[in-house]
Amino acid sequence: MATPTSPLWPELTYDAWQETRATLQLWTQIVGKIRLMQTPWLNHGWHVPLYVTSRGLTTSPIPYGSRSFDIQFDFIEHVLDITVSDGSMRRIALRPQSVAKFYGAVMLARTELGIPVAINDKPCEIAGAIPFSRDQVHAAYDPDYAHRFWQVLLQTDRVLKNFRTGFLGKCSPVHFFWGSFDLAVTRFSGRRAPPFLGKTPGLAAEIMREAYSHEVSSAGFWPGGNGTDYPAFYSYTYPQPAGFRNAAVQPAAAFFSEALGEFLLPYDAVRTAADPDTALLAFLQSTYEAAATTADWDRDALECPRGSPGTPRGT
Repeated sequence: MATPTSPLWPELTYDAWQETRATLQLWTQIVGKIRLMQTPWLNHGWHVPLYVTSRGLTTSPIPYGSRSFDIQFDFIEHVLDITVSDGSMRRIALRPQSVAKFYGAVMLARTELGIPVAINDKPCEIAGAIPFSRDQVHAAYDPDYAHRFWQVLLQTDRVLKNFRTGFLGKCSPVHFFWGSFDLAVTRFSGRRAPPFLGKTPGLAAEIMREAYSHEVSSAGFWPGGNGTDYPAFYSYTYPQPAGFRNAAVQPAAAFFSEALGEFLLPYDAVRTAADPDTALLAFLQSTYEAAATTADWDRDALECPRGSPGTPRGT
């Protein structure tokens, strides 16, 4: 159990790292789009995310003809490693540099490794975004805050994976979406949802419709931005049933954001809690229950006790 002074849940002041955060989101989009272009389409966009590792974020293996490769952000040594199954690799330093320079370095490294992949160089889910190849504006990289961000992802990934074990129905992996720059896990009721009509910059309408083709309860961590100037955990449901926004959720610091249409729990409320894991699990469970209850999910069929290491689930 962490304490309010534990480095497991470090301070992540938005104002102190917002420029690094903006640059890092664009860097992850470059890497994520490489995976997107080489990976067969999977339901709800599950073929595009990155995954938390013991050193940072990875694509996982990406097929390329008879070979495969992976790309990993290492936030301990602050490098980007591109590793190919034939044993070759390239390493790019993570340091203050423009998005355009980082983009050029990644493209060159892949060409040298014999794994060139053309991508759309316009960012996704960012209004008014500058194409990667021309972006000289975003160039910040604070290694301390990049490391802190990864530490938060590492702990959140662990708690979300624990939370995920309490559901028998269809459920996504715990994965990092580079477009929206958040770590998420999503549960499904099993029922179709009405067509999603929302719009997202840089994403085709059919992508969003397929992503929300079925009823969901989704939760995760977002480091802030786009009008919310603090990191927070979130939880939402689609379609949103009557009564959801007024549901009583835990802990006391959680609230429904009318602007975003979802429940938020400021990261600092978890970081400074006597037991951060318990506080976060309470938020995840209570907001899921709010969704499942107000939308009349078949909870008896979908839910189960959370799992324990080495203990098979009973039937």
